[in-house]
Amino acid sequence: MHVIASIALAVFLVVTGVAHFLAPGYFRLLVPAWLRRERLIVAVSGAAEVVVGVLVLVPSGRRAGGWAAAVLITCYLVSHVDALRRARPDRPRLLERPAGAVARLVVNVLYIAWAVAVATSAA
Repeated sequence: MHVIASIALAVFLVVTGVAHFLAPGYFRLLVPAWLRRERLIVAVSGAAEVVVGVLVLVPSGRRAGGWAAAVLITCYLVSHVDALRRARPDRPRLLERPAGAVARLVVNVLYIAWAVAVATSAA
């Protein structure tokens, strides 16, 4: 089972990383304004996701890749906590409302747990 979870995590990371370059505007919206340098952050995080995804895909790199994925995804908590702080019930987009921001945060925590599970189950 851990092999399937590992491959799924690897594919998820690579696809999401590539998406940073195909739809950078969307990902720039997720970067808190106070961090600035949205383009750079999106490019670096996209490249990191691709590299970490490939590491998870290779059996010998799976443990390190799983931990790297957990750290990388944990870094994204900044964005999700900022979104929760700025969320308002009258916002047009669901992800900008409190319930949507909480959902983003919960899903992110689940991604971290997925990455840790991959790291700890790797041989």
